[in-house]
Amino acid sequence: MPVFCFATSPLTHTLKALPFCLPMGLFLVFFLSLLSLASSASRDEQKTFIVRVQHEAKPSIFTNHKHCVFHGFAAKLSPTEALKLQTLSHVIAVIPEQSSTRVFGPSVKASTTVIWVLFLLNGKANALRQKISAPVSCNKKLIGAKYFCSGYEATNGKMNETSEFRSPRDSDGHGTHTASIAAGRYVFPASTLGYAKGVAAGMAPKARLAAYKVCWNAGCYDSDILAAFDSAVADGVDVISLSVGGAVVPYYLDAIAIGAFGAADKGIFVSASAGNGGPGGLTVTNVAPWMATIGAGTIDRDFPADVKLGNGKVVPGVGVYNGPGLSPGRMYPLVYAGSGGGDGYSSSLCLEGSLDPDFVKGKIILCDRGINSRAAKGDVVKKAGGVGMIIANGVFDGEGLVVDCHVLPATAVGTRLGVRPAPVVASFSARGPNPETPEILKPDVIAPGLNILAAWPDKVGPSGIQSDDRRTEFNILSGTSMACPHVSGLAALLKAAHPEWSPAAIKSALMTTAYTVDNRGETMIDESNGNTSTVFDFGSGHVHPTKALDPGLECGLPWGKRAGHIGNLNYPSFSAVFQQYGKHKMSTHFIRQVTNVGDPNSVYKVTVRPPSGTLVTVEPQQLVFRRVGQKLNFLVRVEAMAVKLAPGSSSMKSGTIVWSDGKHNVTSPIIVTMQQPL
Repeated sequence: MPVFCFATSPLTHTLKALPFCLPMGLFLVFFLSLLSLASSASRDEQKTFIVRVQHEAKPSIFTNHKHCVFHGFAAKLSPTEALKLQTLSHVIAVIPEQSSTRVFGPSVKASTTVIWVLFLLNGKANALRQKISAPVSCNKKLIGAKYFCSGYEATNGKMNETSEFRSPRDSDGHGTHTASIAAGRYVFPASTLGYAKGVAAGMAPKARLAAYKVCWNAGCYDSDILAAFDSAVADGVDVISLSVGGAVVPYYLDAIAIGAFGAADKGIFVSASAGNGGPGGLTVTNVAPWMATIGAGTIDRDFPADVKLGNGKVVPGVGVYNGPGLSPGRMYPLVYAGSGGGDGYSSSLCLEGSLDPDFVKGKIILCDRGINSRAAKGDVVKKAGGVGMIIANGVFDGEGLVVDCHVLPATAVGTRLGVRPAPVVASFSARGPNPETPEILKPDVIAPGLNILAAWPDKVGPSGIQSDDRRTEFNILSGTSMACPHVSGLAALLKAAHPEWSPAAIKSALMTTAYTVDNRGETMIDESNGNTSTVFDFGSGHVHPTKALDPGLECGLPWGKRAGHIGNLNYPSFSAVFQQYGKHKMSTHFIRQVTNVGDPNSVYKVTVRPPSGTLVTVEPQQLVFRRVGQKLNFLVRVEAMAVKLAPGSSSMKSGTIVWSDGKHNVTSPIIVTMQQPL
């Protein structure tokens, strides 16, 4: 077990221990160096920085650093101190602390697989229980629980323990919900306030859970996230599930990317939510190629709560409410919250204290979506005397309808398509292209993330509002936070079935077996506008658990090898990006190595559906495998002609490359992007 060192700046005369792998000799050098800077900076200017150092020097008392995902420490520094520290020979990078947010076949026994979930949960939830005979305060399902808050407190001061738990315990439900999606055991009966009755189970119900709480009321801080990564790797987890996300920054400044790289290097699969910034482009987060980036799709279940207007027209909507209803057959006045005088903007959004009780009392209130939570709007309407609420989507929300547990009769309305196909790409799911490295297609896949029922803590109301005293063992939430643990649980099943598979092999299996058609047999649509979705919406497609167990071929990341250019990272998808610069014809190539994980003596033939207006050739067109585990290479050449584009604009076309042996169809999307420089 390595010794970890964390330093808040010696300038504050305070040292705290946090788990970052740092040789003590180097720590002493940094300690003395920081002392020499004390006279040049004001304490008022200080903020937290993460200092990444080289790891060649290692004191003899540390037998190994094999569990470390990050070598360094965190310190409170002024900008001047940070710049001077960066000049030291052993310093690789000095990274400003940032805050992320929560972003809401054959039987496989995964009883030995351990999934790490970021946040903690309510261990009393039935989905997270499994009895043991020993008189200890744990169970065979939840086998680890830690919390990390030193980074949070370095920025915000001592935690207010009256409003949140200084422990791994879940205070808002997010961690309990996501953990049970990944590995909750079978529970019957399960429902939310009487809705969605049935049997509930996570993706890997026999997997074990270890939970690491890093998120607090003020956010999730980089130094705490890195400390949790280090701890999880040392604890020997198999899968890491991250339902958090922040701004996209270069990978060497991205705490999640750095931690995920170290974990993947130790053989741990890392999945992360793509973010809820959709449906706009360039909104995807957690885009590093060594982790799986998960978008959200819908399921074929609805929670109708329609609105009947005075003219007889019925407007479709969704919602969950189990309290006293409105009088049957009675019509109520419907008013727009923003027309009640005062600050029209605040009242239109039904923000706290914005509604006039004289205007609202006894009426159904139409509120615009945005700023505060949908459930919080209902609480504001109820306190002002309203009897019901309708939430209308804004122009940037698309037409997605998201279910919430409300404190009064309420519904979210929008344009419901005449046909209800499934799955559909959820309107909130963040979209590509990858803003950091467009040569790597993101998101990787999508999974169920809309209106997902999962476990809920016993001290939190289903609406998430403090005054909500209702209690339920399950709740319905939406977000890529819910999609991510679906894939995490699936990865645990794959790891249990194929212990020899690397994280890249697991991701390859998920991507190359994903599907892109809905239950009508047509390409999935975009919930935000009803149009056909693209690879920037769903990546390789929607995960297919059964097929992922037997993908036929797999791609593995070339650890320790130079890829030449980023497009040759042996990724299971292809993204060619051309800057036109007045050129008439452009070309590039990709090299991929695939491993046979299917049957011996297999022959795979390629079928290419090139992006419109491009020429795509594959050499060879046939791969002959004599044995399982054999590796073969193939070359993909892409040629494209310039297209007419306005300065600063781009165009995208997509296609597919499919290798088939008659049993397996190993499918990779190929996308060609033409960019016109300014």
